[in-house]
Amino acid sequence: MPEVTFPAFIMSLNTSVLYHLGEIGDPATGRREPDFDLARHAIDTLVLLEQKTRGNLDKDEEELLKNIIYDVKLRFVTAVKR
Repeated sequence: MPEVTFPAFIMSLNTSVLYHLGEIGDPATGRREPDFDLARHAIDTLVLLEQKTRGNLDKDEEELLKNIIYDVKLRFVTAVKR
């Protein structure tokens, strides 16, 4: 298991969003089954973390979180339009 760090936690939430958008298949079956409600929930969790940790992150952590939020929001909009 990777060390539990803030960036690792953010990356796990990112993976969750990608899974729920259907961009990553189920590890056991390989099937891709989008669940936009769960994807939105994971995105909202990332946004909440950004709001609640503002001023407490180092520059790299702040940039990582900001970039991931931007990316997953864009992917969400694209996936919903399909």
